[in-house]
Amino acid sequence: MMDELLTGITGIAGTSGIAGDTGIAGDIGSAGLAGRLTAVDAAIRAAAAAEIMPRHRQLAAHEIVEKNGPHDLVTTADRLAEEHLTASLTGILPGSVVVGEEAVHADPAVYDALRGDAPVWIVDPVDGTRQFVHGEPGFCTLVALAHHGELLASWTYAPALDQMAVAVRGGGAALNGEPIRSGAPATGAVLTVATSHPDFTTDAQKRTLLGLRTDGFAARPCGSAGLEYLAVARGELDAVAFTWEYAWDHAAGLLLVTEAGGAQATVAGAPFRVAGGNALPFTAARDAATAERVLEALRNGA
Repeated sequence: MMDELLTGITGIAGTSGIAGDTGIAGDIGSAGLAGRLTAVDAAIRAAAAAEIMPRHRQLAAHEIVEKNGPHDLVTTADRLAEEHLTASLTGILPGSVVVGEEAVHADPAVYDALRGDAPVWIVDPVDGTRQFVHGEPGFCTLVALAHHGELLASWTYAPALDQMAVAVRGGGAALNGEPIRSGAPATGAVLTVATSHPDFTTDAQKRTLLGLRTDGFAARPCGSAGLEYLAVARGELDAVAFTWEYAWDHAAGLLLVTEAGGAQATVAGAPFRVAGGNALPFTAARDAATAERVLEALRNGA
């Protein structure tokens, strides 16, 4: 199954402006799942067109519900887009399963699939629900494909901005078909870092993030996590620093940043594990040196 998946990933690469990775899949013979996996882009766009964009700036009061408090919202668009994606993605890759934010909210046991044997689609139907509810364009749909905890491909789609970013393990990252690179900040530059929003952090987490409120850093609360990761991958933001580990918020962006030339690690210095159990907080940054600067500041704040 893994060989077939990687063959399919090479197929995605060839249609997304990303070079296929011959080191991973070049010696695998048949096209395998390539044709089906190239449909992922279309499936994400279709879900957004059918369930998200018709409700952008058109939400009725009854279509917005609080999940765990006034800052944790879910809309009809979130639920219906996830249902749409669940049907289409599992159809593209039979035998796969979906770990989606709304499904896990309804049944936390769904999250256990990240540690199972089946390929997993990790889905956040509307990342940046607060922005979506307020009628702003800064939201996106996040999809990543993982197997045995390893990220293979990811899609970050901002329909209101007409941006589709794709990353393929070992094959690079692209935005609207054009390769992107994160680059590195100028030596000694003040680092701009997007951090967990205060509305979603405990007092202990706030104290840890205080390590970034010092000379050499310009920290600000994050918006849509997916779009912050995209900004890092494009070299427009130096790093992110987050205190929570839900896979649907981070899987797509972590692969995107890594394939754009960036780096990521937890405060313990270990790579972030998509299945959980990470030492928090963690960072993703434009390059390894920037990541280490951020981690050192976070350790000082703890």
